[in-house]
Amino acid sequence: MMIENLSALSNLATAVAVIVAAWQLLLSQKQSVTTFEDSLAKEYRDIAATLPVEALLGEPLSDSDHRDKFDEFYRYFDLCNQQVFLRQSGRVSDKTWEFWKDGIGSNLKRPAFARAWSEVAARCNGDFSELRSIFPPE
Repeated sequence: MMIENLSALSNLATAVAVIVAAWQLLLSQKQSVTTFEDSLAKEYRDIAATLPVEALLGEPLSDSDHRDKFDEFYRYFDLCNQQVFLRQSGRVSDKTWEFWKDGIGSNLKRPAFARAWSEVAARCNGDFSELRSIFPPE
């Protein structure tokens, strides 16, 4: 009887340990995804800090400002393309993707972004296919 009780207790302890380990693994995976997504959000903030405030506010840029900031717009679209690719690869959560997708769409409605995206798309020899699939240039 004592051996049966010890065996049952041992089985219960093993089951609890497996559940705790699975829970810790799940939490670790979730934290890893969050850390990864946060690193991309920081990259966005770094790029956005180089873009003209006028563009971010929805104001058109002069031809001179457009030329001067074209490289920064290109980097922004490259990041957006990477975000779409990562989403298509299942590496970004649904909640984060909806936030990013809304942000990209909002930016691309702004005149300076729309102008730069049309130019990048026309000049990039078919690159940015992931971004094009969701936000085709006008």
